[in-house]
Amino acid sequence: MCLLAFAWDPKAANRFVLAANRDEYYARPSVPAGWWASYPDLWGGQDLQAGGTWMGITRGGRFAAITNVREPQTNRAGMQSRGLLVLEFLTGLASPEDYLEAVEEGADQFRGFNLLVGELYGATPSLWYYSNRGGEAPCPLSPGVYGLSNASLDTPWPKVVSLTSALTLLKAADAPLEAYLRPLADRHIAPDQALPSTGVTLAMERMLSAPFIISPDYGTRSQTVLIANAQRQVDMMERSFDNADQATLLAPASVHSDRFMID
Repeated sequence: MCLLAFAWDPKAANRFVLAANRDEYYARPSVPAGWWASYPDLWGGQDLQAGGTWMGITRGGRFAAITNVREPQTNRAGMQSRGLLVLEFLTGLASPEDYLEAVEEGADQFRGFNLLVGELYGATPSLWYYSNRGGEAPCPLSPGVYGLSNASLDTPWPKVVSLTSALTLLKAADAPLEAYLRPLADRHIAPDQALPSTGVTLAMERMLSAPFIISPDYGTRSQTVLIANAQRQVDMMERSFDNADQATLLAPASVHSDRFMID
């Protein structure tokens, strides 16, 4: 993922609400969100290049999502795909705290990332955050509304602020899944004075400042909305785009939605 906003409160009617955009090169092969053949209890997209995923949820209520940290190239031989971290948590049994402690020990094997993992239901529901940039230990998240892009949690980039604000209003209005797609489709470019400085060109900073990114080779590949309520019902929707023409027209190559009850 490259932009997401979410509300977390295990005592609320809708305990977890998430709206997210995944930005990626169109040439990188992937499969839209759905139930995995290899892991039938896992719902999410599949990265066919490295085998992991950027976000997913299981029938047992395990959730995970990851964003990259935008930084100068730090590739070196032997570095692992960050999407494997999401898959490993979703298909494992470790608690969020224990899992992130293990990830922290091997964090230098990955380029910069922000990782969310949680158990949304059960006796002790929790949602945790960890980044291998910034030097902070994994931490549980208190109830609240959060925004995340390609910097640390709640860094006030314009698109993070706008999506977080929109999600807050939509959640308060008990809006349906489809309503969250509108702020995710926002193509507004932030003014230069509001742009971060992340080591890319000014032209690139401008392009990447939009919540919904369009360029010939790289852009928003999918939009995902997820709502998990107190009755253990989870509703999900994903719109995916295969090329810039589809993105420009907001004409998705596929739309996948599902509803299930937590085991």
